[in-house]
Amino acid sequence: MEKRDYYEVLGIEKSATADEIKKAYRKLSKKYHPDINKEADADQKFKEISEAYEVLSDPQAKARYDQFGHQDPNQGFGGGGFGGGGFGGFEDIFSSFFGGGGGGRRRDPNAPRKGDDLQYRMTISFEEAVFGAEKEVEITHDETCETCSGSGAKPGSSKETCTNCHGSGQIEEVVNTPFGQMVNRRTCNVCHGEGSIIKEKCSTCHGKGTVKRRKKIKVTIPAGIDHGQQIRVSGQGEAGVNGGPAGDLYIVFSVRQSDKFERDGDDIYYELKITFAQAALGDEIEVPTVQGKVKMKIPAGTQSGERFRLKGKGIKNVQGYGTGDQHVIVKVVTPTKMTEKQKELLREFASISGDIPEEQGSSLFDKIKKKFRD
Repeated sequence: MEKRDYYEVLGIEKSATADEIKKAYRKLSKKYHPDINKEADADQKFKEISEAYEVLSDPQAKARYDQFGHQDPNQGFGGGGFGGGGFGGFEDIFSSFFGGGGGGRRRDPNAPRKGDDLQYRMTISFEEAVFGAEKEVEITHDETCETCSGSGAKPGSSKETCTNCHGSGQIEEVVNTPFGQMVNRRTCNVCHGEGSIIKEKCSTCHGKGTVKRRKKIKVTIPAGIDHGQQIRVSGQGEAGVNGGPAGDLYIVFSVRQSDKFERDGDDIYYELKITFAQAALGDEIEVPTVQGKVKMKIPAGTQSGERFRLKGKGIKNVQGYGTGDQHVIVKVVTPTKMTEKQKELLREFASISGDIPEEQGSSLFDKIKKKFRD
């Protein structure tokens, strides 16, 4: 299935700013997070959204995507171009038409190669993301066979150079044409491109050189890790080939939402509900932060929606660049249930402060005067 355009996935224009990209991602990731959305395709949509954000939030990756789209320029023309039509890139194109005039080097099939990387998705709590944690993950990967040390050959024996391709892994056929010689290069059908053959295979790995194993790995989650970010665990990917190093394991984090706080980068946002009296007269209130409760002064005359900053009470930057702040957004709560006495006092306050129409105020004033005469 063809991938959707990343801008379409996030519902943004190509000219969107970094902040607009982040906001679109946060909105959609909350909507389709597997811990919240139980629809059948929620997990797939969440992965699609995370992949789009991972590319578009990186300026260099975004620039490459804007130029080439989903086609990786490091892989030639890919499946839709020359690479998918039976050629092996520019080198084979030149070799086919000009007898190897491309000048490229063929890969040595017996050279050491690094193993493939693996990816693991881990869901952690908001608190674990803020403070860091130690976790244990279980993965399945290929490890070098201990019986044959990765050679694939039975102990006491060894691989033999393929006599068909003489160790190159490829066969070249030269054809004479009116335009000159043409060289057609194809994978050796005897060694299947390996350059060597195993006559006596290892009984443990059956000639593969690797065995599939389940393994538990301890992972240190750094404090400040954010949703969609990843860490690399070196050497825990697939086993290398021909004695090459193992690949790496990349752990991508999904962070559950907090029921109190909203996160934006290293900053924390918290909505503080206060009464009308506290807003009007001022108060000193205990406010929860990720680091514990702190006292904060509410100035007299505070309006609903005003913001106060608690410096350094946010999240520690995952790369060690300081600590964010906590932004407290005040929300004045209007009471829904009041006693008659409370209502009477509010009417009196409104009359004195001039917050109600004159005709209503005069009626109330008459009642107050009558009350004093009585």
